[in-house]
Amino acid sequence: MSDVTRILERVQNGDPKAANELLPLVYDELRQLAANRMAQEAPGHTLQPTALVHEAWLRLAGVDADVRFENRAHFFGAAAEAMRRILVENARRKCRLKRGGQLERVDLDSLQLPTPLPDEELLELDAALDRLAAFQSQAAEVVKLRFFVGLTQEQAARQLGVSLATVERTWSFAKAWLFREMRREREPKA
Repeated sequence: MSDVTRILERVQNGDPKAANELLPLVYDELRQLAANRMAQEAPGHTLQPTALVHEAWLRLAGVDADVRFENRAHFFGAAAEAMRRILVENARRKCRLKRGGQLERVDLDSLQLPTPLPDEELLELDAALDRLAAFQSQAAEVVKLRFFVGLTQEQAARQLGVSLATVERTWSFAKAWLFREMRREREPKA
């Protein structure tokens, strides 16, 4: 029976010192396992093998870990599985962020453009409205009728000769687009 197997048995029996004795014995092998896993990942990965080992160790032997290992092979199999899960979670997080996961959802119905605008904001809105009109003239018309004239959505639909649903969709789109454009204009240029 190897030292690792004996220490694993002590860990399972609740010996608090055993986990501290185990890490130095298995660290190099875990580090090699992590390096092999990382070699299979796409270039430019932000997670380093050392960080992967530490995260896997916390999952295997941390305070909340309630895992029993039959032997050395079972331990390293569990370590490999923990590393795989960490890499998958990291990839999911990156994909979520790449696809706008960090953005905050805004309820478009509750989003209101302020009615009495200071001059600077009115100029920003006017410039953004001109940009909107360049590629989405109907949306710009809906904004003019709703915001500047004060028509309801039903009145704007009658005025434009379109359905209420069309005005509702267009108004939601236009508010979100203008909100984003005006916020972008306020951000400092790099």
